[in-house]
Amino acid sequence: MTVPVKGADMRMTILWLAMMGVAGVAAAADDGPFNGKWQVQQNIAGNESTQVCTFAQKGTELTGSCGAEERKHAVTGKVEDKKVTWSFQVEYNGSPLTLKYTGAIDAENKITGTVLVEEYSVAGDFIGTKAP
Repeated sequence: MTVPVKGADMRMTILWLAMMGVAGVAAAADDGPFNGKWQVQQNIAGNESTQVCTFAQKGTELTGSCGAEERKHAVTGKVEDKKVTWSFQVEYNGSPLTLKYTGAIDAENKITGTVLVEEYSVAGDFIGTKAP
């Protein structure tokens, strides 16, 4: 059985529904700590390099891209509390290489951790700094 809503009750119902809609949009846009553009400096077996990564965090899922402007690589990863993992493939001398990153957010705008080149079992360190 439905009860008809009139006058002020109708306005309150519409206001409530509108507020719930805004809350739903805010929750869907979940601005996780890893969202945005990051400059990632890495040192793997004495080879230093810098790349730009752009991450989109939805819940525990992390997507985006890493690389230079002309060579972006699709990223997939996971977020758990302040810990993050992501990976992507690059080509080196005609062969695919998988780079796997494991780190944690140390401060609001800083990630530190390790990077592994899976095919060669070579590891290094990285520091990511979030762009303003």
